Amino acid sequence: MNSPVLVLNQNYEPLNVCNQKRALVLVTRGKAEVLEHGAGWLRSATNAFRNPSVIRLICLIRRPRPKARLCRKEVFVRDSYTCQYCGTRGRDLTLDHVIPRHRGGKHTWDNLVSACRACNHRKGGKTLEESRMQLARSPFQPKVSTYYL
Repeated sequence: MNSPVLVLNQNYEPLNVCNQKRALVLVTRGKAEVLEHGAGWLRSATNAFRNPSVIRLICLIRRPRPKARLCRKEVFVRDSYTCQYCGTRGRDLTLDHVIPRHRGGKHTWDNLVSACRACNHRKGGKTLEESRMQLARSPFQPKVSTYYL
């Protein structure tokens, strides 16, 4: 009765894992259908049911999509641990605001890039035009991969 049952959304997206009792309640109330049966039977005083191992909900459950967390490590991962000004790869990187904060730049995905210490020091509190530097690629907010969660 405590064996895990995989619960899939209507579009076959994995939602949750529940116990067999909860899965059987969903199936008998018509809220889910059994896709795969496990070994054995569940018996009540009047009925016997095959053990479900995978069920699919009849109605689609809309879930909010997670957003990528803004932190140093995630910016470095997005930029492949590469300086966005000179292309140097390495772990000794800093964060750089493309538009400096004291000039109205925000602390957002679209304004942060990875930079080596030398490039960050050379750019300083200037804009890209003033420092005569170019980005290897424009910053963006990454999509969250379901495999990464």
